[in-house]
Amino acid sequence: MISLILIFPIIACLILFLIKNRALNNLMINLYAFIHIICSICLCIEYNPFDIKQNLFAADELNKIFLIVLSIVYLAVAIYNNGYMKDDKSLTRKLRHYSYAVLLFVLSMTGAILSSNLGITWIFIEATTLASAYLIYFHKTKHSIEAAWKYVFICSIGIALAFVGIILLTIATGNLNSLFYNDLYSNAQNFDIFWLKLSFVFILFGIGTKMGLAPVHFWLPDAHAQSPSPISALLSATLLNSAFLMILKVFKVIIIAGCDNYARIILFTMGFLSLFVAAVFVYHINNYKRMLAYSSIENMGILAIGAALGGAGMFAATIHMIGHSFIKASFFMTSGNILKIFETKKIKSVTGLLEKDNKTGWLWILSCLGIVAFPPSILFISEYLIVKTMLQEGHYWMCTGFLLLLTIVIYGLSKAVFTMSVNSGKNQEKVKLSWTMYAPQIVLLIIAFVMGIYLPYYEIIANAVKGF
Repeated sequence: MISLILIFPIIACLILFLIKNRALNNLMINLYAFIHIICSICLCIEYNPFDIKQNLFAADELNKIFLIVLSIVYLAVAIYNNGYMKDDKSLTRKLRHYSYAVLLFVLSMTGAILSSNLGITWIFIEATTLASAYLIYFHKTKHSIEAAWKYVFICSIGIALAFVGIILLTIATGNLNSLFYNDLYSNAQNFDIFWLKLSFVFILFGIGTKMGLAPVHFWLPDAHAQSPSPISALLSATLLNSAFLMILKVFKVIIIAGCDNYARIILFTMGFLSLFVAAVFVYHINNYKRMLAYSSIENMGILAIGAALGGAGMFAATIHMIGHSFIKASFFMTSGNILKIFETKKIKSVTGLLEKDNKTGWLWILSCLGIVAFPPSILFISEYLIVKTMLQEGHYWMCTGFLLLLTIVIYGLSKAVFTMSVNSGKNQEKVKLSWTMYAPQIVLLIIAFVMGIYLPYYEIIANAVKGF
C-alpha cells in the first residue's frame, strides 16, 4: 500500500507527459485521490506495530491520523477542482503543469508523513516547497510571482536552518549514526543535552517556517492569497500538518531526553506570538483569502500551545489539527466560489452573498462558525480542553491572554463574514455553480460537526499521543 501511494503519482506524471490530453489532467488528480484514500484506510485498518528500523516508510499510531486527514482533504479538493478548473481557459500545457505539481505536492506531503527517518522527512518537506511553488505562481500575475518567490526564499532558509538542526542532532547522538525515529527514541536519554537543545531550536524555527508559526510566517498570507483556491486548501489544511508532525517527532526526542521544559517554553512563545499576529492583522484586513491565511497562522499557534502543554493539551492539539484541516479546507474552497461569483478578493466588494448564491453563502457562514469553535464544532472541544488544561496547571495569565486573543480573531472573522453574507439591498442576479463546488465543503463540515458530538475516535488519538 505504501509503495502504491508513493509510486502512482510518478507514473501518472509520466502518462501525462506522454499523452497530452486536457481531460486526462483532471482524471489523474481524481484517480490519485481515490487511490490515496483507499490505501490510507487500508494502512490504518491493517496497522501492525512491526519493527520499522529497516523501513524508510511506515504507518504508526500518530502518523496514520495525519495520513487519513491528508487523504480526506485531498479527495475533497480533487472533486472541487473539477468544477473550479472547468471553465479555465488556460492552455493544455499550463493545466498539465498544474496537474504535475498537484500530484508531486501530495506525494511530497505523503512521504513526509509516512517517513520513519528524520533525514528522509526533511527531504520530502523540501520537496513540498519545490512542488507547490508553481501552484502559487499558477495565475502568473505580478502578485503571484512575488508570492511564489517569497515562499521559495523564506521556506528555503527555513529548510536550511532545519538541516543545520539535524546536523547538530547527529552531534548530540554521539556514535548512534542513525536518524530513524525509533533509534532516536530508544537512545535519547544518552544524548548530549546541550547539542540536543540547540538542534531543537534550529529545527523548530526551520520547520516552523513551513508550519506558518510566527515570527517565521511571512510567506503564508501572500501564498494563500495568490494560489488557486483548491491549492490554498491544500496548503493550509495539509502542508502545515506535515511540518507540525515533523516538529512533534523531534519534540518527542526532547521529552524522552528529559529537557522538555526548555522546548515547551519556545513552543509557548511561538504559539502566542502566532495568535497575536493573527489578532492584529485579521481585524483590519480587506482581502478574504488573506484573512483565512491569518486564521491558519492563529490555528497553528493553537497547535503549538497544545503541544507545549502536553498530556490533555497534546490530545486537544491533535483534535484541533483534524478539525482545522476539514473546516479550513471548506473555508478556502468556498472562497473560490466567491471569487468565481464576484471576481474580486476584496471583502468590501462582496455583499449579498446569501442572495447571490444561497448555497455558497451558507457554506461561508457555517465554515466561519466551525473555525471560530462554535458548538458543535470539533474545535470547541479542542479549545475547551486547552483552556481547561491551562487552568488545571495554574497558567491563569496565559489562559486570559489565550482567550482574549481568540476573542479578537473571532470578532474579526465573524464581522467580515457577516458583512459579505447579508443582503446588499439590491436585486442581484442569482448564480448557480457546479455541484462539485458545493458537495466537498458540505461533507467536510458534516464530518467536523459530527465529530464534535460523536467521539468514537478518542481512544485512537489518546494512544497516538502517549509520551507527550
